[in-house]
Amino acid sequence: MVLDHLLEKAFTVSGLSGTLRVVTVSGRRFRAGDGDGPTATIRFADAAAERELLLDPELKFGELFTDGRLILESGSLPDLMTVLLGRNRGEPSLRQMRALTALRRLGRRVAGRNTLLRARRNVERHYDLDGRLYALFLDADRLYSCAYYATPGMSLEEAQAAKMRHIAAKLLAGPGQRVLDIGCGWGALGLYLAGVAGCSSVRGITLSAEQQRVAQARAAERGLSGRVRFTLEDYRTLHGTFDRIVSVGMFEHVGPAHYDTFFRNAHDRLAEDGVMLLHTIGRTGVPWPTNPWITRYIFPGGHLPTLSEMMPAIERAGLMLADVEVLRLHYAETVRDWRTRFLVHRDEAAALYDERFCRMWEWYLASAEAAFRYEDAVVFQLQLTRRNDVVPLTRDYIAEAEARLRRVEEEAERGMGPMRAAG
Repeated sequence: MVLDHLLEKAFTVSGLSGTLRVVTVSGRRFRAGDGDGPTATIRFADAAAERELLLDPELKFGELFTDGRLILESGSLPDLMTVLLGRNRGEPSLRQMRALTALRRLGRRVAGRNTLLRARRNVERHYDLDGRLYALFLDADRLYSCAYYATPGMSLEEAQAAKMRHIAAKLLAGPGQRVLDIGCGWGALGLYLAGVAGCSSVRGITLSAEQQRVAQARAAERGLSGRVRFTLEDYRTLHGTFDRIVSVGMFEHVGPAHYDTFFRNAHDRLAEDGVMLLHTIGRTGVPWPTNPWITRYIFPGGHLPTLSEMMPAIERAGLMLADVEVLRLHYAETVRDWRTRFLVHRDEAAALYDERFCRMWEWYLASAEAAFRYEDAVVFQLQLTRRNDVVPLTRDYIAEAEARLRRVEEEAERGMGPMRAAG
């Protein structure tokens, strides 16, 4: 009964949005929340689960759900996330910040060195999963990063195409340019920059053998092998100079200890009149350790940077910030679409792995959407240069370039011949 009382006190003082109904192992029922929003009911399967949640809720909520020891009896996972986080739009309390940050900073110093070997192993744990899994919920181009919902009602495919168009426009991508794509995924952006924007050569690098294999095959299928090459390589081992550098969804894996190394390498690889576009998940609040469940089960070694963490390293590297855009809520919409598709194909995912894996990915996708919808997670797009006269004086060029790129895409769709340079 003492445990029941502690649970009730913990939930009722949390300022929940909506209604949370809790059923303890002893059969005791209580409710918490302001009643203004969705309703969810959770039930504990064993007393140890109750104790574990009280001691480490950030880690154990997702872990207990994944293991089937915390059962969602009514409502959906998004409902539960809204109840838990819907009113938690501010920063953690000062007391929480001092205690947790001190502990996690110590852990990050011990385990946060992203060596070449550790970086590859971290990538393999997530991105070298069975490729059929990603086909279940991503768009046909397998873009596994924030889409750009430029207009209301866009489908996932349309928003991902808009994202590539937006990035190519900010890069001022066009014929004659040598492009480096750091963390190229399954190759969609690199192929777009060559096939639509008309860049002369694109080199994509990844630490995922599965991604490299698929990307290289796609380049061959599209007749772009002569201009687009994907290699298994770490950014720290690169040589040469590039007119354009782009990195989408990779910087989250670099780790604060290596920010100086990353931006110094970017500076050294970027031509004097070059342009770089860094697209990364980040935070708009104070620097804060990444959710421990995510780093243990989904993205080992991951960290979401704030601008205050990135900018000193950018400045020390000799790079200039030419433009910054904060994509708010776009990733919440992206993950919503991914989760919807995952649930449609859930039985197929269970056949590839098992029921526990499916619960883990349901929690991952639902909690990620909530982080972007209710907390301070956003996507930053940083445009970086080595000189301040490289990009136009106003941002009008972005919309103009997007319109040109769209026309090239439409002509290709109408079968009016091969895609040709938009610049």
